[in-house]
Amino acid sequence: MSKSQDETFEPYEPYGPDTSVHTAKTLPHGMYADTYRPAYEAQAYLVTEPVLPRRGVSGIPQADYAGSAGDAGSARDEGGASEGEETWEGEVAAGVSGRGSRRRRLRCGERPDSAVRRLLPQALVVAFLAGGTTAFVAKDKAIELTVDGRQRTLHTFADDVHDLLAEQGVRVGAHDMIAPAPGTELASGDAVAVRYGRPVRLTLDGRRREMWTTAHTVEGALDELGVRAEGAYLSASRSQPIGRAGLALDVRTERAVTIMADGRSRTIRTNAATVREAVEEAGIGLHGQDTTSVPPDSFPRDGQTVTVLRISGTREVREELIPFETQRTEDPTLFKGAEVVAQPGQPGLRRDTYLLRIVNGVHEKPRRETSEVVRKPREQIVRVGTKPLPTSADSSGHLNWHGLAACESGGRPHAVDPSGTYGGLYQFDTHTWRSLGGTGRPQDAPAQEQTFRAKKLYKRRGATPWPHCGERLHG
Repeated sequence: MSKSQDETFEPYEPYGPDTSVHTAKTLPHGMYADTYRPAYEAQAYLVTEPVLPRRGVSGIPQADYAGSAGDAGSARDEGGASEGEETWEGEVAAGVSGRGSRRRRLRCGERPDSAVRRLLPQALVVAFLAGGTTAFVAKDKAIELTVDGRQRTLHTFADDVHDLLAEQGVRVGAHDMIAPAPGTELASGDAVAVRYGRPVRLTLDGRRREMWTTAHTVEGALDELGVRAEGAYLSASRSQPIGRAGLALDVRTERAVTIMADGRSRTIRTNAATVREAVEEAGIGLHGQDTTSVPPDSFPRDGQTVTVLRISGTREVREELIPFETQRTEDPTLFKGAEVVAQPGQPGLRRDTYLLRIVNGVHEKPRRETSEVVRKPREQIVRVGTKPLPTSADSSGHLNWHGLAACESGGRPHAVDPSGTYGGLYQFDTHTWRSLGGTGRPQDAPAQEQTFRAKKLYKRRGATPWPHCGERLHG
């Protein structure tokens, strides 16, 4: 060490130069560098590794400042050291000088138990910090997270997959795929994948259903749903991406359909949407009233046989009578057994249109297409007598009324002459009949009443009303 360096670190002496035995020079820098040595290494370390003196108050070396603070300290430095301290001084006396160096030597020559007590708190702090750092590093994990195809590597303290997704704000639903499962514990280097579910409104061969897929494209969705797409019609391109909102997809797979027409059979493979389209693909045309054995707009199924029906025919209009109903009412003014038609009935009229078809050369039974009522039927009203019949005891009772009736009407109560003027058993005209108390027409009255009215007429006028057959009354 140079002179300037010795002067720089020479202790401050307010009371003149120190003539004591502790006049050795200050030891070189580095003596007290490691303050965290274990207690059992303190003495050996202090002997071999000298350090520079620390600075005290106002630039005064700390050892000198401590030595000048009181007589008690000086007394201890000059003659009050313990046996251990004397040993230390004996070991280093030949290589040191000065009061400040002596103070530092006495300070560093503490007992081992004192050094342990001083170093133990510092060692505990270091151990605590080292343990905390180790735990911190152990909890940190490097995880590879892929969310819907987007990959990134991140560091996390999450314990399992569920905590990781919650920490990263990744929301998942019932139709989303998470690998590994949410409850799986995480370790550094693990990979976690999340694939969101997408709704697919799939119409497969005419049947519609709602499905979910985690695929990103139409082709991936078809593979995931197990739909055979070779030769099929797709309403969207296979490479079209599927967004989170989903996709409506129409798929028609290839099917074998047999078409029978005009005596021939053709089997084709098609992905047509209707039977009509399949028939056209087979090169068969439908004209006029032609149709198929199944509805033309229905979906053709695999293995189905469709027959083309060649139809021709005409329509025919027919009129039919609608029978009328009869209403019978009681009439106390008429004798029992007498019936009078108060309102004649009239049948109605219905006009029907029939379809006469010829299907593949065979005439079908006429089929009524429309029916129209041209005229409604009119009800017939008949009055039925309830009045008791009279009993006759007059002189006309012995006459041959049966013979007169047989002569006039052939014994028929409803007989009417060709002119329509006379009717009944005894061929009354309407005026004469009503003058005798009859109602309605005589031919509508019962035979017993007609005979009663004939007897009344005989009492008035004798046999004159029957000029040709009157003589039969006495025969």
